[in-house]
Amino acid sequence: MICVNNLTKVFGDSTVVDDLSFEVNAGEVVGFLGPNGAGKSTTMKMLMGFLSITSGSVQINGKDILDAPLSIRKDIGYLPEGAPAYTEMTVYQFLTFIAQARGIPSKQRKQAILDVAEKVALKNVLNKTIDTLSKGFKRRVGIAQAMIHDPKILILDEPTDGLDPNQKHQVRKLIKDLAEDKIVIISTHILEEVSALCNRVMIIAEGEMRFDGTPQELLLKSKHHNAVSMQMRGLADISGLLELEGVADLHYDRQNSQITLFADAGTSIVEPVSAFIYENQLPVESFYQVKGSFDDVFREVTQSREGTI
Repeated sequence: MICVNNLTKVFGDSTVVDDLSFEVNAGEVVGFLGPNGAGKSTTMKMLMGFLSITSGSVQINGKDILDAPLSIRKDIGYLPEGAPAYTEMTVYQFLTFIAQARGIPSKQRKQAILDVAEKVALKNVLNKTIDTLSKGFKRRVGIAQAMIHDPKILILDEPTDGLDPNQKHQVRKLIKDLAEDKIVIISTHILEEVSALCNRVMIIAEGEMRFDGTPQELLLKSKHHNAVSMQMRGLADISGLLELEGVADLHYDRQNSQITLFADAGTSIVEPVSAFIYENQLPVESFYQVKGSFDDVFREVTQSREGTI
């Protein structure tokens, strides 16, 4: 449904988006990740037709954004970063304004507002002014305006940024429910969104695509994937651990008696390490396998070609 080919955006002497190509299909919830200034929001705005394209192409449902921008926008719901709204309006007034702007016929507007308010749990605050709402409800209003016309595609820019844990949980549950029959693209720098919401991850840095795959495939790139962590009761002879098959590296925190064994890619070292502990009667208090760290992978993947971003 979305096809992007060699998408590039240049501002003056700065290339903000550099030759991006990807496709997104129905049923995918895509986390579009990157550090601040990576080009995420610029890419989203080009998908929407809000920013001109320097070179490359964007096609949505077989239509080119340059040839049919208004038609394409009817298929897309967009939540900008910060979810700006006319805060002196009531929720109902604001959604009425959006429904008018979206070209929803007057006879259908009230039902469209009631339907979207039901979906995003806004029915109890429809007559409250937006400036009196919590951040969580304001974000719901932003999502409501993005989907009031029942678009096939939702593009959400930082949908949970600035929310407390309870508000994040509520908004994430809402997005999951919406994703059942739509394409959802979430532009964010918050890594926890990956495991909470997404079945696909794209990471860009310096305007370039650095990773495109599933969250599980991303974790496989982590140095900590399949690592083993052990807590010891005091000091012990661990000299043989690094010689075990599949063990790539070892970190020993002597002060805290904490050992981390890093595994070769695609290797599980639980069994050989467990056998070594038993055979050598090591005083181990705790032992667990580490899945991996999104933080570590993110730093590695987004590292600047000329140094650290």
